[in-house]
Amino acid sequence: MAKATNKAATKTAAKKGAATKASTKTAAKSPAKKAAAKKSARTPNAAFMAPLTPNSTLAEVVGNKPLPRTEIVKKVWDYIKKNGLQDKTNKRMINADAKLKPLFGKAQISMFELAKIVNNNIQK
Repeated sequence: MAKATNKAATKTAAKKGAATKASTKTAAKSPAKKAAAKKSARTPNAAFMAPLTPNSTLAEVVGNKPLPRTEIVKKVWDYIKKNGLQDKTNKRMINADAKLKPLFGKAQISMFELAKIVNNNIQK
């Protein structure tokens, strides 16, 4: 009789183990399906893509044709890197050359000030 009870106990334990494994598998699939359903292609904000005309001071660096704000900032960074104007010891600082001095208004600015300077030198 002890063997029969022992077999019944092992069958019950096996069923419980199988049930928890099955529920774990379905639980693991559910968040993955939800994440896949939520993911969609990002579209850029139209405000960032609006062409803006740089003023004469900024036009010396990036050109005078209308560009989106993001492209203007990229072109300023390209100019800075091409001419080696980032400070060697503190990379967050940008040194002004002859073209950038009138734009910046001082000899050196922080990279965090660059967006503000670009914004002040564009015409909508």
